[in-house]
Amino acid sequence: MVKRKSVILVFIMLSGIIFTGALQANEVVEKAAVTAAGAWLSLVDEGNYAESWNQAAGLFKAAVTKEQWQNTVKAVKVPLGKVVVRKLKSKQYTKTLPGAPDGEYVVIQYETAFENKKSAIETITPMLDKDGKWRVSGYYIK
Repeated sequence: MVKRKSVILVFIMLSGIIFTGALQANEVVEKAAVTAAGAWLSLVDEGNYAESWNQAAGLFKAAVTKEQWQNTVKAVKVPLGKVVVRKLKSKQYTKTLPGAPDGEYVVIQYETAFENKKSAIETITPMLDKDGKWRVSGYYIK
C-alpha cells in the first residue's frame, strides 16, 4: 500500500512538473508573439501600412494584396484617430484557428482607446511563420 501511494505521489509530482514546464513554454511563446504584435501595431499606428503588409505573415499576404490592405486599414483607422491607450487584455497560444491551417498562433486582444472611439477591442493574431519568426496573420478592430 505504501509503495502504491509513493508511485501515485511521484506520478502527481511529475505531472505537475510537466504541466508547469508547458505553461512556461507557452509564456515564452506568447511573450515573443506579443513583442512581434507590438512592433507591427506600431507600423499601423504610424500610418506605415505598406510596411505593415511587408512585415505580415505569408498567410496574411496571400489573403489580401498590399493595395487592398492599405485601402482597408486606412478606411478603418483614420476615422478612429490616434491611439490614446492600448492595454493588453488577453493572449492565448493555440495550434488551430477556424479557417486557418494548423500552425502556431497566439490570439492577442487589447483594450484600446482611440481619439474618436473611446472603447475598442483590437484582436491581433501573430503566427510562427515559415522562416521561424512571429508575424501577424490577422487583425481586427471591434
